[in-house]
Amino acid sequence: MFSASRSMRARSRRGAGVIVVVGLVLAFVLIAVFSNRATRGCRWREYPAEGGASRWVCAACGAGTVEPRGRAPRRCLATAGKK
Repeated sequence: MFSASRSMRARSRRGAGVIVVVGLVLAFVLIAVFSNRATRGCRWREYPAEGGASRWVCAACGAGTVEPRGRAPRRCLATAGKK
């Protein structure tokens, strides 16, 4: 009877580990599916100006634009003209 309860505990630990691994894999897949590839390399910095607009500059490539305050660009502007 003592050995049966020990094997049940070992199985429940294994089951919890499998759940954690499956959860991590699922999280990475969801991040890959829902991430915006157009701005993956961009790191936008906001420089507020008067009148409700802000100057946005990408720290990765140096591209810049003017957008409404608090609303970062949704695509990479450095590659916008390249096709």
